[in-house]
Amino acid sequence: MSARLKQKYLAEVAPALQREFQIANHMAAPRLVKIVINLGVGEAAANAKLLESAQRELAAIAGQKPVVTRAKKSIAAFKLREGMPIGVCVTLRGDRMYEFLDRLVNVALPRVRDFRGVSPRSFDGRGSYTLGLKDQIIFPEIDYAKVEKTLGMNITVVTTAANDEQGRALLRQLGMPFRAA
Repeated sequence: MSARLKQKYLAEVAPALQREFQIANHMAAPRLVKIVINLGVGEAAANAKLLESAQRELAAIAGQKPVVTRAKKSIAAFKLREGMPIGVCVTLRGDRMYEFLDRLVNVALPRVRDFRGVSPRSFDGRGSYTLGLKDQIIFPEIDYAKVEKTLGMNITVVTTAANDEQGRALLRQLGMPFRAA
């Protein structure tokens, strides 16, 4: 059984995008490639236990084991050495990607306090969208009582769209709640 959002994409969204942008070949219609979730843990150098809890929480949110990201350069001002663990990251593809986006749009984002929609200007110029969240507790998989520290996360949705306009149309059709500009 494939993801509900993937079925919606194949049945409704892709044909609508083909009509909207006059795309003849259905394989050229914009589609999702991957979703990358990055959780930065700045205090991981001082507290290794914080990194483990971040890994556990991201695994619960994504449904997949995250990878520990390490510092590329030493920065003395941040007391950071090259190779020190500074965060966790997971890349979702296929059905897990569609299921995560479905949960993000329909469950997690509406739980944000005073939510009026996400910014329509966070595109990178090539159709990919990045969303920053202040804390991980908006996901229902996370037990608020067990959270040691709230951590910010970046969610990047990578698409095959040729430009921002096509990427915005794709995400809007998939249910992303953009605020009025």
